Amino acid sequence: MNIKKICCIGAGYVGGPTMAVIAQKCPLINVTVVDINTDRIAAWNSNDLSKLPVYEPDLDSIIKEARGRNLFFSTEVDNAIDAADMIFISVNTPTKTYGKGKGLAADLKYIELCARQIARVSRQDKIVVEKSTLPVRTASAIKSILDNTGNGVQFQILSNPEFLAEGTAVKDLLEPDRVLIGGDSTKEGKGAIQSLVDIYANWVPKDRILTTNVWSSELSKLTANAFLAQRVSSINAMSVICEKTGADINEVSKAIGMDSRIGPKFLESSVGFGGSCFQKDILNLVYIAKSYGLNEVADYWEQVILMNDYQKNRFSDNIVSTLYNTVSGKKITFLGWAFKKDTNDTRESAAIQVADNLLNERAYIEVYDPKVTEERIYADLEHLNSRNPEENRELLKIRQNPYQASENSHAIAVLTEWDEFKTFDWQKIYDNMKKPAFIFDGRGILDTKTLEKIGFICYQIGSGTKA
Repeated sequence: MNIKKICCIGAGYVGGPTMAVIAQKCPLINVTVVDINTDRIAAWNSNDLSKLPVYEPDLDSIIKEARGRNLFFSTEVDNAIDAADMIFISVNTPTKTYGKGKGLAADLKYIELCARQIARVSRQDKIVVEKSTLPVRTASAIKSILDNTGNGVQFQILSNPEFLAEGTAVKDLLEPDRVLIGGDSTKEGKGAIQSLVDIYANWVPKDRILTTNVWSSELSKLTANAFLAQRVSSINAMSVICEKTGADINEVSKAIGMDSRIGPKFLESSVGFGGSCFQKDILNLVYIAKSYGLNEVADYWEQVILMNDYQKNRFSDNIVSTLYNTVSGKKITFLGWAFKKDTNDTRESAAIQVADNLLNERAYIEVYDPKVTEERIYADLEHLNSRNPEENRELLKIRQNPYQASENSHAIAVLTEWDEFKTFDWQKIYDNMKKPAFIFDGRGILDTKTLEKIGFICYQIGSGTKA
């Protein structure tokens, strides 16, 4: 099929950047991103590119080039579906909070709603592409809905999981390690696969475009995230031993990372991994394993999550114990709220759990993050339901600069590895803090030797030193 029009349902962290790059690289294809969230679509259409709902380096320049030419953002979902030759489904698939599989399985209600809407609206044959992270065999459920519409439209279902790292999403899209496309082995299925291959081939070398069956494609995404998260939890487990023995986790990471069989990536100890994928995908694997009675497999992967939770709680516990076993009435400054640098995404951010733990101890917290909005931070806390919204707003404040946030603070906790934190006037910050002044570097990005010369008492995860 010669693809002339693409519709993407979902204008979030995956749909927006992915479609922007496709539009830029395929100027002869009209790409429309649709969402029922009117505020989000308005932000994508804003003339002020600094207000895009997704922050990614270099995304604004791509949007500026393609928007209005062949890239469009709209709330008219039905019209975009009807006109499209190919439809990407890029909606949220959170972990279920109810019913069977609660706390483990992916909640597919938004996927089903998309499938039913596509079935209801479509009047011509279409290719439907799974872009959301989905459990194995979801494509069969989508196909069942689409094939039983009674209107004679033929659908081909493809799996095309994203492998984006937030903060480098544009680079990952422009220069991917691989593009994975799964589809049926039928003549029609192979034709659909080729249609999507042809789109990516406009800028991706063909030896980096892999084609598989649908089930392998779906499972590959979960497996990739599980392996990466496993590395983070493994190095974090070693950071605890380093602290007890006097070893330095940075030296250990460098030493083992030079082993070509292991490699250096995802071996940086921290307060814990976050983001929309790692925890959700591992829990999904746990649920799949338990569904098949593979309890030992489920227990193995669940330990990755437990280690991550332990690291977050250990970090907040260390703050309390170091500040003389009480933080009640004391001010703690948080540098960073996003789950990693160069993104405004806060899903599963370590900062949320650490803040919740300290607020439960009646600490006062002031937060500085260069990209995360005040509304997002309060919404993250309210999602935990630990306290009422008014109490959260009384105990936690958001500041527009780090110097204001750290004034009269007892301690600073570094929760995101923003590059700008390395270049602060730390002497100025120290002079305006309570003494003794503590720094808890949960991301291992600060020069603690220099900070200690200024007068700070520093704690860095896995350094073998205690505050």
